Parts: sequence; structure tokens; C-alpha cells
Amino acid sequence: MKHALYNSDIRGQFAGHETFPLRLLWLKKAYDACVGGAPIGTFQEQSAIARFGVGRNMASSMRYWGLATGFIHEQERLLLPTAIGQAILSEDGFDPFIERSATIWLAHWGVASTPEWTSTAYFAFNGMASPEFDASSLLQELSDLVRARKWRASTSTLKRDIEVFLRSYVRRESLANDDAAEPLLAELGLIREARIGGWFEFVRGPKPSLPDGVFAYALQDFWHHNGNPTALTVEQVCYAPGSPGRVFKLDEDSVVTRLMRLENLTNGAWRWTDTAGLRQVQKISEITTGQLIECAFLNIATARKSA
Repeated sequence: MKHALYNSDIRGQFAGHETFPLRLLWLKKAYDACVGGAPIGTFQEQSAIARFGVGRNMASSMRYWGLATGFIHEQERLLLPTAIGQAILSEDGFDPFIERSATIWLAHWGVASTPEWTSTAYFAFNGMASPEFDASSLLQELSDLVRARKWRASTSTLKRDIEVFLRSYVRRESLANDDAAEPLLAELGLIREARIGGWFEFVRGPKPSLPDGVFAYALQDFWHHNGNPTALTVEQVCYAPGSPGRVFKLDEDSVVTRLMRLENLTNGAWRWTDTAGLRQVQKISEITTGQLIECAFLNIATARKSA
């Protein structure tokens, strides 16, 4: 499966966050501002300071993260909630105050599974071969990519984007001032400080806080972006760029365990098979994104869609 960063339609995005990582209340504020449609300049106007209770740069960052997570989108010069944003953050949604781990995992999936808004995060989770890295090695690899693709991104822009990426995902208990308030994505514990000298490592493993419904939602999204074949192999789900295994940093045994539960989770719409050494998940019938989101939050099996 082709790495999305080499898609000719991708231009690389290394700015827009105004150097702020995603914070806890921002997704709800961004969603509320876009209910019914908001002009695209809503977060850049002078009135944004009073409306959102933050500076103009933070308001712009709020808009960026709403788009990057996939909770809002732009359509005909309006900012609108997406279906997933509506399902989760509306007043009668599954998690309007972002108290559930499922919401944070879904936000992470939006950030790290596609490169359109967050190319550094996508590359780090899907393109880096080594489980350990430092800022300079990530900068070198990104710089090589930018040159190869002939994108316009200066070294200083890449450095700032890497800094925001690390601040977004790495817990730093020693920092206590307001600027270092725990970013939302850091709660997942996907990246940690590895050793002295600014080295970090991805935390690979079973991820007990990741609901099977979120895994299934991500798998369907990955399935769709790769041409919607009738089946996916374990290797594709574990190791392909943009796959649940790569983005959630799941080990192979954990992926297999989750795939084996999908038949029950989807009421037979998807089926696990292991024949002659070929381990794969097959799509027997379609299920809706809404059903998978409901499953993620209510811990129920989906209703099988009638033919």
C-alpha cells in the first residue's frame, strides 16, 4: 500500500497550529462555534478573543485542530461539524465534554492517519522505521522528504512543527506552568521520553484504553482509503502506512486479538479467517460509520445492515 505522503495530491502541511498543541476544551469550543455553519473567518476575527476566551493565535489554533482531528470541516466557505463531531460533541452526543478515552483515540486517528493537516504526525507514526528518535533525526528525515517532494517548508518551520508534535504527545511531569498544561493527545501515552539527551520512543503494545469500536472505525476508514477490497491481511492492518496498527502503535498479537473479535462486534458483517496460513479479515456486508461510533461509546455490537 502506497505511503500517502507520496500521493501527488498531498502538498505537505507543517503549520497552522500557531505553535500550540491541542488542548482539552478546544474541540468542544470549535464544534459549538460551527453548529449551523460558521464563516471561515470566525476564528480569525477580532471578536474571536471574546467569543472563545483566548488570544487570536489560540483561536486560530483551535480551528486548525478541529479540522485536523476531523471533528469539523470546510464546505462552501463555511465551517461545519462533521458526522463524527456531531455524534460525539453535540449536547446529546456520546461525549460532549470529552471525558471518554474513545474521543481522544478518535482525535488521534484524525491527526495521525492522514497527512493533509498534520504531515509531521503522519510521518512520525507511519514513516519512521526506528522506535526511538530525537528531534534532530526527525528533522533530517522530514527535510529529506520535503526536498524529494519539492514542497515549500523551511527548516525553521519544520523545527516548530516538530516541537508542537512532541509537546502534543509527550507527557512531561516536571513542567507545571500553564503553557505546559497537559495536551489532550498526551493522555494516550503513545510517545515517552526514552533517555537523557532528548530522545523519545513510541510505546507499542495492546492499548487497553482503546475501545474495539474505535479500532473498528479506524479499520473501516483505512479500508475505504485503500480501495475498499473484500479483505485485508494481518500484515496490512499491522504495518501498512495509515493502518490502525501503525497509528495506534499496536503489536501484532494485539491486532490479531482485536480482529478475531470483529465478527461478534459487527454481528457478522466482518469475518476473521485463518486458512492455510493466510490470516485476514473479510468484509461480508457493509456497516455504517454511525454504527461503529455507537459501538465505540456504548460497548455494544453493531446492528448488521440489511442487504
